[in-house]
Amino acid sequence: MPQVEPLPVTGAWMPGDPVGHRQFFTIPPERPMALDGGGKLRGVTLAYETWGALNADRSNAILVCHAWTGDAHAEGPQVDGQQTLGWWNGVIGPGCAIDTDRYFVVCSNVLGGCQGSTGPASPHPDDGRPYGSRFPVLTIRDMVRAQARLADHLGVESWASVIGGSMGGMQALEWAVTFPDRVRSLVPIATCAYATAQQIAWGAIGRRAIKLDPKWRGGDYYDAAPGDGPAEGLSVARMVAQVTFRSDNVFTEKFGRELAVGDPHPEAGFDLWQRFEVERYLDYHGDQLAKRFDTNSYIVIGKAMDLHDVGRNRNGFASAMSRIKVPTLSMGIWSDILYPSYQQREIREILVSQGTPCEYVEIDSPHGHDAFLLSKDQVSAALAPFLDKVEKG
Repeated sequence: MPQVEPLPVTGAWMPGDPVGHRQFFTIPPERPMALDGGGKLRGVTLAYETWGALNADRSNAILVCHAWTGDAHAEGPQVDGQQTLGWWNGVIGPGCAIDTDRYFVVCSNVLGGCQGSTGPASPHPDDGRPYGSRFPVLTIRDMVRAQARLADHLGVESWASVIGGSMGGMQALEWAVTFPDRVRSLVPIATCAYATAQQIAWGAIGRRAIKLDPKWRGGDYYDAAPGDGPAEGLSVARMVAQVTFRSDNVFTEKFGRELAVGDPHPEAGFDLWQRFEVERYLDYHGDQLAKRFDTNSYIVIGKAMDLHDVGRNRNGFASAMSRIKVPTLSMGIWSDILYPSYQQREIREILVSQGTPCEYVEIDSPHGHDAFLLSKDQVSAALAPFLDKVEKG
């Protein structure tokens, strides 16, 4: 039987690893970032990628924001240091809906991430050891404020559009509310203006799974040997989330009640640990995430999503949304059980009631929440004419 390689302690990108297509921007340490929850971060670095060229009047820049376990590699091939294809290949690129022959496209790994941006696996400026349990709680607003520093660095005074799905859509909404003069159009996809109790509940279960893994060590596990990190807790958390990313129809059609190929199939009676095919699928996705992501980043980013509420400290939802005055395309997915389409329709309804032009498009896909990553043809079919209309004014 082939020996199984132990899972890494963290899947975070570390200084010294192959850079791939990453670029890096570091906020000078003497300009620390104040955080929503109190405290500051010094010497914040954001890893980012760009495609296309900024035009002479700097008016053609588009910011694309990634989801929970995404990163800045939104378009492009697998390369050394970036072992996955661009997560929006086919939506971003020459001649695509987000046309890199026309637009200067930017995507950054969020603050708190693990693919080159400052996060829990990053060296603390005081002692050079990973932040670990010392890393602060973040909000989506904190992530957006860091991106605003990056925009300043790139010379982008305002974005032609800010676009994102899931957590990326939360960032897009926060951009338009926090910096209304720096966003000229908006595309939130499969997202919400505030996390609901059920969405928070899913996140809480995942965090509990990680907390109960003794190898998590309260967040200070980075000096453990391969195989001795919190991969089990992270894998279980990801398995829970994976169930919410797809629909019942897709799970039933793909797996049914089939038993896992290769597992023992006793001729008589039942085996308590005999797996169904759907269990093997979840095991695979849990292990794959442990190979490319950091457990602490998973917790920090997930908490930021649960804290997301554009109306917090802004006199509520309606008051916050009244700051958005630019053309908006709200996009939902009919089969999404994690961010049901009523939440994207609610975005449209509040904006239209306040006089802001907003279209709503619903993706017709059985794939659930992940349809914004899988049904790229439908995303592009709505996105391309919207961007054309915005560009023509």
